[in-house]
Amino acid sequence: MKAMILAAGFGTRLRPLTDSVPKPLLPVGGVPLIVWNLLLLRRHGFREVVINLHYRGSMIEEALGDGSQFGLRIIYSKETTILGTGGGIKQAEPYFDGGPVLVLNGDTLVELDLDDLMAFHRDHQAAATLVLREDDDVSRWGVVEVGAEHRIVRITGRGLDDGGPTMPRMFAGIHILDLRLLKAVSRGAVLSIIDPYVAAIKRGERVLGYDMHGYWSDVGTLQRYRQAEQDVAAGLIRLKDRQFIATSSGTSLISSTV
Repeated sequence: MKAMILAAGFGTRLRPLTDSVPKPLLPVGGVPLIVWNLLLLRRHGFREVVINLHYRGSMIEEALGDGSQFGLRIIYSKETTILGTGGGIKQAEPYFDGGPVLVLNGDTLVELDLDDLMAFHRDHQAAATLVLREDDDVSRWGVVEVGAEHRIVRITGRGLDDGGPTMPRMFAGIHILDLRLLKAVSRGAVLSIIDPYVAAIKRGERVLGYDMHGYWSDVGTLQRYRQAEQDVAAGLIRLKDRQFIATSSGTSLISSTV
């Protein structure tokens, strides 16, 4: 399975921190956000990852290089116009082998068993699997309604008119998809990945929800950024590969970026 990290966004809610630094390079526990995700992928056997770039993308490319310092090969998909989550994946399609793709948000801090997620996707023969969470304020994030047999019935009210009883969840920004779901999307189109997912749900495709229960933080605002720093300091999430990036290739990214 191939992997992609979405890292093209402007990070406007984190200004002024992102005025001069792209959000994926903001340090949490002294380590850039995107590096936490790179090492999560490496821990679960990935050796190649595609990263899409737009806002201050050259800084990300300069910081991460070809990925060898992390035991990875990094391929960059550069967007002259920001294409959104769906358009960005479609733009990067030539870098994949036609199989399913695991997608992570570059601004999400998460502890997740990717092996179990991938096994769930395969075993259930899903067209797409979205990682979901329970949340006391699920409506703030956009409600994902999950029915019987893990099937997603509606996303933010869009989907099937009647899917029986459902449970409310929020989308954690991590998902696996079969690229055939983007067949009707033109390269260069600007769209959210939610649009193809809703279309697939309406067609009766197996768009499934996978509940996660470990640490998760969308480091998208100044308040959540400060909370993530506190969580790392408290040991709520640990970078298991910290020593690896401190010693590999004679280069360390364990330092403040701002």
